[in-house]
Amino acid sequence: MKTRTIIAVVTAALAASTASIAHAEPVFNRIASFAVADNLPADADQKSPTSSEIIAASNDGNTLVYSDSPFKAIGFIDITDATAPKAGGIVSFEGEPTSVAIAGAKALVAVNTRKSFVEPSGFLATVDIASKKIEERCDLGGQPDSVAVNKDRTLAAIAIENERDEEVNDGDLPQMPAGDLVLLSLKDGVADCGSIKHVTLTGLADVAGEDPEPEFVSFNSLDEVALTLQENNYIVIIDGKTGTVKNHFSAGKVSLEGVDTRKDGALKFTGEVKDVAREPDAVKWLDDNRLVVANEGDWKGGARGFTIFSKDGKVLYENGAAFEREIAKIGHYPDKRNKKGIEPEGLEAAKFGDDSLFFVLAERASVVGVYKDTGAEPELLQLLPSGVSPEGAVAIPSRNLLVTANEADLVEDGGARSHVMIYERGEGEATYPQIVSTEKDGELIGFGALSGLAPVKDKPGTLVAVNDSFYASQPTIFTIDATQKPAKIVDALRITRNGAAAQKLDSEGVTPDGEGGYWLANEGDADKLYAHAIIHVNEKGEIDKEIAIPAELRAHEKRFGFEGITSIGEGDEQVLWMAVQREWGDDEKGFVKLVSYKPSSKEWGAVRYPLEKTESGWVGLSEITVNGDYAYLIERDNLIGKAAQLKKIYRVPVADLKPAKLGETLPVVRKEEVRDLIPDLKALNGYVVDKVEGFTIDAAGNGYVVTDNDGVDDSSGETLFFTIGPVNAM
Repeated sequence: MKTRTIIAVVTAALAASTASIAHAEPVFNRIASFAVADNLPADADQKSPTSSEIIAASNDGNTLVYSDSPFKAIGFIDITDATAPKAGGIVSFEGEPTSVAIAGAKALVAVNTRKSFVEPSGFLATVDIASKKIEERCDLGGQPDSVAVNKDRTLAAIAIENERDEEVNDGDLPQMPAGDLVLLSLKDGVADCGSIKHVTLTGLADVAGEDPEPEFVSFNSLDEVALTLQENNYIVIIDGKTGTVKNHFSAGKVSLEGVDTRKDGALKFTGEVKDVAREPDAVKWLDDNRLVVANEGDWKGGARGFTIFSKDGKVLYENGAAFEREIAKIGHYPDKRNKKGIEPEGLEAAKFGDDSLFFVLAERASVVGVYKDTGAEPELLQLLPSGVSPEGAVAIPSRNLLVTANEADLVEDGGARSHVMIYERGEGEATYPQIVSTEKDGELIGFGALSGLAPVKDKPGTLVAVNDSFYASQPTIFTIDATQKPAKIVDALRITRNGAAAQKLDSEGVTPDGEGGYWLANEGDADKLYAHAIIHVNEKGEIDKEIAIPAELRAHEKRFGFEGITSIGEGDEQVLWMAVQREWGDDEKGFVKLVSYKPSSKEWGAVRYPLEKTESGWVGLSEITVNGDYAYLIERDNLIGKAAQLKKIYRVPVADLKPAKLGETLPVVRKEEVRDLIPDLKALNGYVVDKVEGFTIDAAGNGYVVTDNDGVDDSSGETLFFTIGPVNAM
């Protein structure tokens, strides 16, 4: 090839590369999180439950306002610097705020004051955003849910739900009084109480038409209001100026394929459901003729997706199970919610640059789906990690921001607080997910609750992981290709006993046996009849050995047992080492055992490992892996968010692993810190998760870390999987 030809080829290649970069789709990445509890007054109990449910933004995009029903308040957040949100205080009410919308310099707040389900009441408050003063209060004549404001801020619509009592008649309808829609005028953002119109909705729906339960409202630019009646499985289109019902239609039913239908501790996306009511929750207009609804299916349904309708009731697009299946691929599927699945609940729609986008909030999966509205089938662009139970969202296109409000506050169980999360759209790569699954034999590989890692010999970037007892009916060894970004789960080896899925396993660690099989560390739990044990599986995943702990250990056993397993040596000289998570009955406070077992001689032994001390919570071990001259261990506390103090990797010289016999005085090993993982856990700008469960070093000497998402049960569902680079360089 001639020189000028080479130059031409290179130039063309560079031009193509540059063009590709120039036209790369911008992405959303999380840039900050705000714990709603940070807005609690100084004199309040800092462990008071709080929430962020519905959220709105001031016109300049610098202030967020959210409803906090448990604390009977609305909260303000200063996001002038969106990467460093600041507490802006609260305004308290004698009642529970259910929704908030912005009209110029004012916030309109719907407040529930009902005495009982049969005596519903509530009001709409006008709050000045700058002074945080309540300027007006309008009696709504019922229990409000959603509130919306039209484009020119002259009208407000409030869904009066008068919700049912789920304890009465199994929550069935009708349960009077019926709900309706309130319309009123705004002047300079202030509600005109004298202009209130009540729009009667009885007699419209096919399901319990005498008892409409309005859920969510949205205006288009023609001042038409789209209103969902969730339990009635119905949608109503109303003239916002006159209160005239212009159209109404059933949300209909949908049949789903490729879904998990059983709450059985196994992820099997092979089932189907027939004729499930959509039961829409949130609704947003995509333009003046089309609207999208989130099919939560909270009552009798379980439609799991979203639907785009024309305003005359024609289905233009049905998502079916597609959104849910994409969520399963990133490990966020909530197996305990199998009747209803991921429960899409919230929506937002906005134009960012030339792109018309809408955002679907999956409450039970804690995920936000980012879709491009193409006018036909929407295009899924991203899945964003959110806090626990996203309920509301607000887009701020002028600042390229998206904000979610996540209602669950797990403080009473020591879990994550309610958070508001902020995302920015820009050039670059999506930072989440960090690990995804693929298909095997045509079936989607579901995953979650990853609890241990190990390398695959002579294959850099290839690892194996195990899941724990959350998936009690589907214990699995996963193969991970970490050379891809995000990392990909490319295989799943099911662990079996006598030809069936192995029961009574809580695998917390895995290590190859050197012959195609694996050793597993099984953590016991007497309440569940699980035994502390070492398990061996062959290359087919079949259990062929179960080694119970000896009497010397059983005499002092406690709940928190083996949390990792590794091996030193080969053949008859192979020795297995297991990390015991916390102190057992015969351990001195602040010391745990590293237990050894030699399969060829069946000898047990142990050394003692000194734990760090923290101001609160407990400290224990979560992993052990050997590489070269050192054994590496994860030592962590059980705390989450700002309370987290200790998530570190330490190492112990292999030379110190000289076990004494059980029952004798055990030697204490030396340890040194390798890496503080808290900065890594903060890298995606969420809160620090508690369960850093897996660590290993691959064939190339690179370290990898994985977190346990607890099967998306009282968890955001985020699985963090990342490399810390060459370990020998540390």
